[in-house]
Amino acid sequence: MRPLQRFVTLTLLAGLLLVSCGELTQTPPSDVEVTQTPGDELTPIDLQVGYGVRGSWFELYFTDPSNPFSSQGTGGVDSLLVEAIDAARLSIDVAAYSISLNSVRFALIRAHDRGVTVRVVMESTNMDRSDPQALIAAGIPVIGDGQQGLMHNKFIVIDRSEVWLGSMNFTDSGAYDDNNNMIRIKSAKIAEDYSQEFKEMFENDSFGPNIDPQTPNPTVEVKGTRVDVYFSPDDGVLNALGTLLTQAEDSIYFLAFSFTSNELGTVIRQKNEAGLDVKGVMDEEQIASNTGTEFDPFRQKGVDVLIDGIDGQMHHKVFIVDEKIVAFGSYNFSRSAEESNDENLIIIYNAEIAGQFVQEFERIRSQAHQ
Repeated sequence: MRPLQRFVTLTLLAGLLLVSCGELTQTPPSDVEVTQTPGDELTPIDLQVGYGVRGSWFELYFTDPSNPFSSQGTGGVDSLLVEAIDAARLSIDVAAYSISLNSVRFALIRAHDRGVTVRVVMESTNMDRSDPQALIAAGIPVIGDGQQGLMHNKFIVIDRSEVWLGSMNFTDSGAYDDNNNMIRIKSAKIAEDYSQEFKEMFENDSFGPNIDPQTPNPTVEVKGTRVDVYFSPDDGVLNALGTLLTQAEDSIYFLAFSFTSNELGTVIRQKNEAGLDVKGVMDEEQIASNTGTEFDPFRQKGVDVLIDGIDGQMHHKVFIVDEKIVAFGSYNFSRSAEESNDENLIIIYNAEIAGQFVQEFERIRSQAHQ
């Protein structure tokens, strides 16, 4: 076990012991200023397939696989991403587990052809698909991670000034068949964080546990909202999530594609036993296939966790704490995400953004089953 991993594990275990004794050493989230997007009302974004809202520094999107038009594969959240790619002037850095959206492929090629620097890093096992090969044929450099762990990120940095990230793979199924989220953040400092992570992979050929923590701005304030930025496996995401959940005071809602983390599962069960409003939805296929899934232990301890009700994947990786803090990204709640995969996660302390995730949680719960 690497020294950092040992520290993370010991710290989280110590936090769990403190919970059982009713004591906390960290500052609880209620003492952290959680904003209501001051002076910034959210504006709905009109989509044929999906949901979107816009604030002064972000755009937040959710896919809608139950929409009757989703089978057409157009009019979804990828259309806004394509608009941003088409508006790029200098550079586009893409870290993609997989690419099969023709809309994104064509947009990247258009950007390359007009002189924008376009670079792509991918999970090696997905590079032989038609869209990555088309990018390579167009002259866009695409490199793979070449390691056993996954390059599981799904983010794009545009002009070093904005980042698109979330749970959505840039694939047809990710945009139209699965439940996913994607956020556009307009912040040079957060863009710098993701640019640094991209540089480590693309320029330094450093993946998985072979990199050291170098996130320039781990905590950023964007127009009054605190945003914490983490990359795995070097930034201690498990400890950050364990601390966040440990400090929950009223409620924890979660949407989990894969949930096999014993540490996080323990906190969830303890908070449920302590009387907090704890609810979740997990992906049916992953419940059936995951060795060590937390679904059964949750049910045995009375946690209100349901099975998703769509044909595609319930692909979110989301924790909503006290309906005012939300953690999300590419990071599944699993050991591989913590120890071997390249992942990213952000924690946003903003009640209105968290509220949008609560709405998505309720939409998914309404379709779920026992």
